[in-house]
Amino acid sequence: MIQALLFDVFGTVVDWRSGISKDFELISKKYKINKNSKQFADDWRGEYQPSMEKVRSGNREFVKLDILHDENLKNISKNYGLDFISKEDWDWLVKSWHRLPGWKDSSKGLLRLKSKFIIASQSNGNIELILNMSKKSKLYWDMILGSEVVGYYKPQPEAYLVACEKVGLDPSQCMMVAAHNNDLSAARQVGMKTAFVLRSNEHGINQRSDLKPLESWDYVANDFFDLADKLGCETEVILNGF
Repeated sequence: MIQALLFDVFGTVVDWRSGISKDFELISKKYKINKNSKQFADDWRGEYQPSMEKVRSGNREFVKLDILHDENLKNISKNYGLDFISKEDWDWLVKSWHRLPGWKDSSKGLLRLKSKFIIASQSNGNIELILNMSKKSKLYWDMILGSEVVGYYKPQPEAYLVACEKVGLDPSQCMMVAAHNNDLSAARQVGMKTAFVLRSNEHGINQRSDLKPLESWDYVANDFFDLADKLGCETEVILNGF
């Protein structure tokens, strides 16, 4: 029986592309930078997997995602006129990832799911990042898990196994919830249940990936409300204690 839902965060729970592009637009206005903000978000995000792969492959010791985001921004900064902004503004931009907005269904949808299950973030983000983001977007997790807690980056098997261990459950009692087929595939391989949630606009109107489930996942949903319905969660939830 499923007792806990572990959530991918970037793209599944929060809209990283619009959040990053919005903050870049503010920096651009201040420094009179004339660059495409959506392309900036895509390019910065494009550095994400290669930077983590150095850690996953053993070519680098584990470091938290904030450090990788800072380094990744340096990799593209010259292309976007960011080499001459102040350190204060640089640090503020790096922490754009701490301020990402949730999808419209995220806050209330998670509350509905929380009424029946343990809900925890299972992200490659570090604790401070997920905590700040969750406060801003009203994401009421029971636990914050992820790379800094488990010491591994998804999709390494240990990232999922240690997360289940931290919740105190067998992988078969935990379900990975994600908008990305590869995340779910890795979770299934260690014995977790799986739920695919469609986020067809994660990469904008020209998105080509993850527009449909590529395997027979245990659940497929259009959003968190739909998933809550399919899992038999309460329809009305009163938030107490916050």
